[in-house]
Amino acid sequence: MSLPAAAHTQSTRVPFNIGRTHRSLMSALLQARKRYGGKTVALWDADERQLTYDEIVRAAFALGSALRKYAKRKESVGIMLPTGAGAVLTFFAIHAFGRIPAMLNFTSGARNLKAACAAGEIKVIATARKFVELAKLEDLIAELSTVAKIVYLEDVRESLSPVDKVAAVVGSFVPHWAIKKWPNHDDTAVILFTSGTEGDPKGVVLTHANIMANVEQVRAHIDLYPDDVLFNPLPTFHCFGLTVGAVLPLMVGVKAVCHPSPLHVKEITKRIRKTKATILLATDTFISQYARASDEGDLASLRLAVCGAERVRDETRQLLRRRCNMEILEGYGVTEAAPVVAANQPGANRLGTVGKMMEGMEYRLEPVEGIPNAGRLFVRGPNVMKGYLKPDQPGVLHPLSDGWHDTGDVVAIDEEGFIAIRGRVKRFAKIGGEMVSLAVVENCASALWPDNMHAAVAVPDGRKGEQIVLVTDAPEANRAELVAWAQNHGVPELAVPRKVVHVDKVPVLGTGKTDYGNVTKVANERLTALEPKAAE
Repeated sequence: MSLPAAAHTQSTRVPFNIGRTHRSLMSALLQARKRYGGKTVALWDADERQLTYDEIVRAAFALGSALRKYAKRKESVGIMLPTGAGAVLTFFAIHAFGRIPAMLNFTSGARNLKAACAAGEIKVIATARKFVELAKLEDLIAELSTVAKIVYLEDVRESLSPVDKVAAVVGSFVPHWAIKKWPNHDDTAVILFTSGTEGDPKGVVLTHANIMANVEQVRAHIDLYPDDVLFNPLPTFHCFGLTVGAVLPLMVGVKAVCHPSPLHVKEITKRIRKTKATILLATDTFISQYARASDEGDLASLRLAVCGAERVRDETRQLLRRRCNMEILEGYGVTEAAPVVAANQPGANRLGTVGKMMEGMEYRLEPVEGIPNAGRLFVRGPNVMKGYLKPDQPGVLHPLSDGWHDTGDVVAIDEEGFIAIRGRVKRFAKIGGEMVSLAVVENCASALWPDNMHAAVAVPDGRKGEQIVLVTDAPEANRAELVAWAQNHGVPELAVPRKVVHVDKVPVLGTGKTDYGNVTKVANERLTALEPKAAE
């Protein structure tokens, strides 16, 4: 459970006020520096360097001055960096001189990244030699250099001119020197990209007001305290990692600890202990790994874990209860909503739901054939994006119809406003004319083999239209036990997979979500390989 309020100084939680969203991100950072003090430590990097507000602002103006020659005002600059001070400083450096950061997912492959560069008209990409070397991205950089200029931050820092150094000082005290005309809150603040698992990635255009609205919505929804320490291992190319992991702590005066990859399981548990982090951003997959890898006391400082991207399993909650006295708040977001749409709260944490919707948001549900008591979720609000950019129409904004965004998710909302995710519209299989949630299939497998990862996909079937295949890293997983469990728990036999495919590792995206595109590919390949044997 979370610590009582008495154990903290006063909460930073305030009612949502749309007026506080009418400012640019850079001006909000400068206001936060003034409010919390320039000498206050705001950022704790993976190399254990701790940066104050003053140091962040100075670095942003110096680096921004050096980078401005690569793009004109209001043009996009790609950022391809791991989570850390470098990514945060580059993000604000690009803002400092009126350019637009575009966050690139370095795990998505050359084809998707080229499509992203086309959609966002990205002609220059900022990265770091050390990162490229450690992540073994040399081949990817070679591919991207055919469509954009690659700028290495080490080279930029080494060649800072006297003008850039003056910019660091002058910009800190007279910020309007850098940007003669501050961006309007409705101007583009950042471009992020969809995963590309359902076609080419699209650019999601978020305004300054969108990001600031979501910061204020989260702040109004969950108690945060000045002595909180937020641990963020999620990538900044993922909107949750950017808005909640990087921007929000700076704006509300909470120290943020950055970690370059959520995959450094043992290292992360040790850093949580060292930094005395109180809030962890994670997914179900990652937090269960951290709990298993942790030694006694490693996670003791945590009071909250805020989890999104995938359902938090009951097994994960039980595991965390055994390991530490921490509350898991499951939430729901989409990049197009900057990203938080709903979240549970301490004192109003209903298991099996993603909590209540953020203040200032509207929703509507449209019926989906074959799925009773639920509907396809559409959302509208101050945090919902300006529109999409598409690779086949570079730089052309495709706005939303009357501000409504189709999430593609099927949800049920009870009379108290708690939202239960039934699954994505595309994550239902049609078996013998009935709709079956693939999430239910995965839940059944998780109940039997809680320490493993499972992914269910639908593949074509000549007899019933589709068949369900379970891809799992549990060597002992088998259909017979799934049938028995389903019968004992009232689950329809249609939700039992026809085939179980064993793998060493279930594919995941860089964000921690299951990579269903590759899971489907694995399932089809294994089934094809089995066909000749079946014929024999």
